[in-house]
Amino acid sequence: MKKAECTTILVGKNASIDGSAMIARSEDGGREIIPEGFELITPEKQPKHYESVISHQKIDDKDLADTPLRYTSAPDVSGESGIWAAAGINSENIAMTATETITTNSRIQGIDPLVTEGGLGEEDFVTLTLPYIHSALDGVKRMGYLLEKYGTYEMNGMAFADHDEIWYLETIGGHHWIARRIPDDAYVVAPNRLNIDEFHFGEDGFLADDTLEGIIEEYHLNPDREGYNMRHIFGSSTVKDAHYNNPRAWFVHNYFDPEFGGKPTDQDQPFICHANRKISIEDICFVESSHYQDTPFDPYGDLGTPEQKKTYRPIALNRNFETHILQVRNDVPEEIAGVQWLCFGPNTFNSFVPFYTNVNDTPASFQTGPKFDLNKIFWLNKLTAQLGDTNFKVYGELESDFEQKSLSQCHFIQHETDKKAAGLTGKEAEDLLTEANQKMADQVYNNTIELLSNMVNEGHNLATLKFDLLD
Repeated sequence: MKKAECTTILVGKNASIDGSAMIARSEDGGREIIPEGFELITPEKQPKHYESVISHQKIDDKDLADTPLRYTSAPDVSGESGIWAAAGINSENIAMTATETITTNSRIQGIDPLVTEGGLGEEDFVTLTLPYIHSALDGVKRMGYLLEKYGTYEMNGMAFADHDEIWYLETIGGHHWIARRIPDDAYVVAPNRLNIDEFHFGEDGFLADDTLEGIIEEYHLNPDREGYNMRHIFGSSTVKDAHYNNPRAWFVHNYFDPEFGGKPTDQDQPFICHANRKISIEDICFVESSHYQDTPFDPYGDLGTPEQKKTYRPIALNRNFETHILQVRNDVPEEIAGVQWLCFGPNTFNSFVPFYTNVNDTPASFQTGPKFDLNKIFWLNKLTAQLGDTNFKVYGELESDFEQKSLSQCHFIQHETDKKAAGLTGKEAEDLLTEANQKMADQVYNNTIELLSNMVNEGHNLATLKFDLLD
């Protein structure tokens, strides 16, 4: 199993509407449906001994701390290919999302090939990192240590956030890595390519393994006359990037700043960007569910030819299986600062739910099972999406109303809970937040049932198999 089609969005605390740091990613897959769940991993559930399912890499017990932190997880529920925890926030409000599959080139692969025996990958990273870190920078350093010691068999990007900082890390070859701190007033969109461009070795806000700069010089890897552009050095600039990756970034940039301009195929779109306004949760929800609206490239739109509608890969598509926005809030007490906005299934036909992470359990409807079950929101969302895709003009407005209703109700529950949580700590706080999560999950589940009902009613007279003469 491989999940290779994701889109990462990062928003610094001074770039967001409420001063929170936000890291988001759609977790996409291939032709096979990959059911995703939402779980709470307590210290006693954290593995004491670890071996990767895919690579059979064993982790030294000394690299697994005796006192792991509690954290949330969005794993693949089958477990057949390992945990694939995807994203979560730990009990110290440190957030991690992993991973964004990225590109590479033959030059670095000829120097430090991806490992073919053992090594770590997306299956492992969150489980081996999130319960052991106490800051976003800690996440970068631990991940760098694991990569250098055990290696990796794939190219990946990942992000870490705390109250003050967001860091984005990308793997280089089998054992090397780079990381950059995202400026507080900036945002990032990272599709499936190597994304970090401008890089300054040894300066604050930039980190890499100790040997990487020397390798660039020794093997003459830098094509630029001045400075270091990591995308030019270690990444790709292919026809696939022009049609699969770059257009997604281009659409987000023009949504956040209509004066951005450019062309969808542009290979050198900047990594660090600034929006023309403060970015909200709703903004991230929109771009993660976008499909080139109001352009000729929208598969559901009226502006383009059939060929144009298939030219570029959109962010939202049938292979979205789980999407999250990890929010570390700065205007509330520590007990309620961590929020994992979560939705399952294709993003054009679902709604995010703002789950508190300082809890003692997760809602049953989000604890997905591997078999089709309409009591689970993952499978219910898959059904509404596949029905909705048959006639977007009819079903799209129903979905839009459903999403606004669901987000409004969740915001209301969250505001009320924030007030009730004032002064609460320990189990009292956890119980209140667990109860609030259940209310929001129930509300969105019931709204989704209502959406499905409305879709069935609207679609009744659209059937091909019909005859207008009634008995």
